Amino acid sequence: MKKINLRDLYPFYKSDFFIEIADEVAELIKQIERKEHADYERIRVNKAYYSLDADDGIERGIVLLVLSPEEIYERKLSKQELYAAINSLPEKQAKRIYAHFFLGMSKAEIARIEGVNKCQVSRSIEKALKNIEKFLKNFCKGCNF
Repeated sequence: MKKINLRDLYPFYKSDFFIEIADEVAELIKQIERKEHADYERIRVNKAYYSLDADDGIERGIVLLVLSPEEIYERKLSKQELYAAINSLPEKQAKRIYAHFFLGMSKAEIARIEGVNKCQVSRSIEKALKNIEKFLKNFCKGCNF
């Protein structure tokens, strides 16, 4: 039988509290302490203080970013401005912008579907982006676009 101090194992103990435990349990506690120390040293040596694969919530904090009400409102306004700019484009340009940027289609795919040359689609998208830029500059005179 071994005598251990529970204060060493449990930080919520405010004073020493000694108990006797079986030798097997004492050996298990010692093995756990060694493993924890080895893990700590491995992390320290490799400077890997956290991992996105550790399932400790870090990745959720990064992926599921919590926004303030002001940020949510600003994003909503930005989206509205963008959609208004796209709606101000000629129909063909708006469809090409939507297909390329929102649906992720390549310019070659758009050209093949419409039965036109890829250069025409590229020029149309470039012109549409310039029109969007002009619209946004006029829409928000005080903004720095």
